[in-house]
Amino acid sequence: MANHLDRFFAAIADPTRRAVIERLAQGPASVGELHAPHDIALPTFLRHLKVLEGSGLVRSHKAGRVRVVQVEAAPLAAAEDWLARQRHLWEARTDRLQALAEALERQDPTGDDDGHDAKPRPDP
Repeated sequence: MANHLDRFFAAIADPTRRAVIERLAQGPASVGELHAPHDIALPTFLRHLKVLEGSGLVRSHKAGRVRVVQVEAAPLAAAEDWLARQRHLWEARTDRLQALAEALERQDPTGDDDGHDAKPRPDP
């Protein structure tokens, strides 16, 4: 699974490829239609499509003389699942950190241990 996620995140790291995915969320499109809003040479754009296909995010097929590209949902779902697990993990950690901070605040709301002015600590 890690290899699939690596390819997924590498593929969406580029703004051109993210724009293609966003466009394909509306439905399949021809290579020419996908290329039109981008100010790059067609061979360069085709390399972007190759990266997207290699990651499994899109697939294409020939319809007569036109190559049609469509988005594939499975890699998006796998990445969403991974992100949800990470979100759950980090939310639990930040919840524990917040609880600790609140407990410390209740113990000493002024931040002083002995009631005297605190001296600044030297930087490590």
